[in-house]
Amino acid sequence: MNTTKINILNHFLISIILAMMTMNVNANVPILQPGSPGEPTKELDPNTAIAIANSSYTSADVEFMQGMIVHHYQAFLMSEMATTRTNNQTILDLAGRIDVSQTDEINYMNSWLSDRAQSIPDPTMNDHMHDHKMMGMATPEQMGQLEASNSIDFDRLYLNLMIKHHDGAIQMVERLNEFPGSAYDPQLYEFVTDLENDQAVEIERMNGILIGLSDDPRAGLKAGVYDAGTAILNLELIAELKKPTGFFDPDNPLEKGIEDPDEKQELESSGEEKQRSIESIASSQRYPMLSFSNTDMAFGNDLLVAGSYHGFNIYQIEETGYPNLMTSVVCPGGQGDVSIVGHLIVMSVQDTRGRLDCGLEGVDPEPNEERFRGIRIFDISDPKLPIQVGAVQTCRGSHTHSIVEGPNEDGKIIVFNSGTSSVRDQEEMEECFEDIPGDDRTALFRIDVIEIPIDDPSKSRIIDSPTVFADQETGVLAGLWRGGDHGDETQETYITDQCHDITVFPSASLAAGACSGNGILFDISDPIKPKRIHDVTDTGFAYWHSATFNNDGTKILFTDEWGGGGRPRCRAWDPLNWGANAIYDIVDDQLEFRSHFKMPAPQKETENCVAHNGAIIPVPGRDIFIQAWYQGGISVIDFTDSSNPTEIAYFDRGPILEDELITGGYWSVYYYEGSIYGTEITRGLDVFKLIPSNYLSENEIAAAELAYPAIGPERLFNPQQQIPMEWPADPVVALSYLDQLKRLGAVEEDVARNINDLLNDAIVAEENYDQISKKAKRQLSRRIKNISFETNAEPFGRLSETAVTNERTSRIQNLLRANLDEIAEKLN
Repeated sequence: MNTTKINILNHFLISIILAMMTMNVNANVPILQPGSPGEPTKELDPNTAIAIANSSYTSADVEFMQGMIVHHYQAFLMSEMATTRTNNQTILDLAGRIDVSQTDEINYMNSWLSDRAQSIPDPTMNDHMHDHKMMGMATPEQMGQLEASNSIDFDRLYLNLMIKHHDGAIQMVERLNEFPGSAYDPQLYEFVTDLENDQAVEIERMNGILIGLSDDPRAGLKAGVYDAGTAILNLELIAELKKPTGFFDPDNPLEKGIEDPDEKQELESSGEEKQRSIESIASSQRYPMLSFSNTDMAFGNDLLVAGSYHGFNIYQIEETGYPNLMTSVVCPGGQGDVSIVGHLIVMSVQDTRGRLDCGLEGVDPEPNEERFRGIRIFDISDPKLPIQVGAVQTCRGSHTHSIVEGPNEDGKIIVFNSGTSSVRDQEEMEECFEDIPGDDRTALFRIDVIEIPIDDPSKSRIIDSPTVFADQETGVLAGLWRGGDHGDETQETYITDQCHDITVFPSASLAAGACSGNGILFDISDPIKPKRIHDVTDTGFAYWHSATFNNDGTKILFTDEWGGGGRPRCRAWDPLNWGANAIYDIVDDQLEFRSHFKMPAPQKETENCVAHNGAIIPVPGRDIFIQAWYQGGISVIDFTDSSNPTEIAYFDRGPILEDELITGGYWSVYYYEGSIYGTEITRGLDVFKLIPSNYLSENEIAAAELAYPAIGPERLFNPQQQIPMEWPADPVVALSYLDQLKRLGAVEEDVARNINDLLNDAIVAEENYDQISKKAKRQLSRRIKNISFETNAEPFGRLSETAVTNERTSRIQNLLRANLDEIAEKLN
């Protein structure tokens, strides 16, 4: 035997001896399990020690199945009621399906628990019902209401309760999946996955039935891109302009998604064709970048600038309000919100694909000096040939911006910048730090203050990045809402580490910040160092999105963009305080909540819908707001009574597609010089006019057209720069006040008739001023002054019995008195 073979044999024998020694040592080592503090430690045998590895279910699985039995049983009881309380065949068919499915699933869950020697709950016991009512289960009072209802009242209540019930089941599945090791059993995993999907699909069906029961004309409109069904109230659609050439993809104009290849392969390999919810399908698809979406607008003189993810378009507005396309500027980079200052356009850029040179090819993900994220500045001295003259790079890009002031005496424009995207790499900007615990240099929890020299925008720069959310006592940067929900059945609200919108009200040195987790009132007396005055939260808000003052600067209307704008959040069963507006009065520098408002028409699952951008319509004496709701259309809201907002006009189209959810609808809708303009994300640009109604008179509409900014340029509108409007001493304005008093029942008919006649005489006098003698004008002036003095002595005769004798009435009376005096003075 050679030496090599002897060595191999020796190594083999040594290995065997060592292995036997190891086995012997391990066999003598005890396996221990400590008890609770103070209790003895016990020894375990090897089989018991690895029992957890042999377990295919957890205690969370058991509790889920036990709870779901009780949950399903209530749905069975609710559905049983249908046969004796409605003859609506759709409801009866639905109740029958739910009856069968819930019974089958209860039997499966009983069997699953029995096979594992687990206790099976008796769902008829009241204490079980009480324990699980928070998971969407109806309360005993609601079950009593359902039992006592009939016909369409039963149908509506049954659907609303059942949708909430199904949603509760989905929440139970989501909660189960949060536990480590839960639903590991293949059968259980398949059961809960199917349950979650089936409940979501059935919720969509029930939402469709509820829409069919609605008497709102906006409910159930026909789908279509340019031929969708429409519903309109107290508005006239005067123009529909499609997107300009070069601002849509001819091969995919709707920017539809495609099915994720991996998910498609997984579904095909399973061999089962399972029905999925519309929202689930949309969530799993892959979409092109929102590179052609229309976004925000700004107005200056006779120009309308409409932003886009692809650049911007400049329109020239005719006297009729009709916009004609003048110039299209391609400069990709995302968001594309715009403002106008003199001969400059300021535009927000946030996407990581944006290039400094406006190039179309995008930028590598790796750090790159060609990338641009921040605000671009264009010179539009010649609106047919805009030139990029400045660019300010920021750490988180620019989602929106606000023109705070300027140009001031030094020729500087001050801009607040709100970045909401990821923090860029330090290789691109060395001052950009991510959120590292304990490092206060982070780019989060800040806004940027940017200075633009109007004569040389190339020297624009960030001059400060104040930490406006810091705790005012400790200095901790995360001083406001830390993220999470507010308790049972409340929203999951985003952390306050950014502002989405900051609307400035410079005449009062105030700003309103919609800052992800909080609504904030700022003091901007020193615009470079804004100070937080007061902040609020709302248990129904997911993401504080935008803010608008009323014309007096005494109220703020905040919006909540629940779902990020791309999800259907105006379904028949969605809470009316989620994805809604919240109205606050400003009282002694404090924000005091008054009410919520949400567009009331139920929308389909294929319509992304939530509160979005809007602005004040300057009707004297009233607070009227026009607002975009994406595919939920447009609402005109009167919030003069902060506690009782009322919808007074609307427009809506059906979904873009019948069976597929894509992002579309109105991004922004603004009033400018008598017309209403709305940017449609996928369709183009729409123009509307108000028409007289019981809610808004012809005089009020005409008076709004006469409004002009109290300070600054006479013909300017920027979305996050709010200038209070004023009205001339004009008979039409006085007539609008008179119409409001008549609507309130706060003026006697004979007195109203007399004022109306005199004001019509004043209109004639103004139109024929040079042809009327001075004597006639002085006589008319005295008659108007006499009315004004009469109203001071006695408020427009005796108030009628139905008059609303409140502060609002008194305010309108005073405004009318002042306007009458000014008109009389002009004639004198």
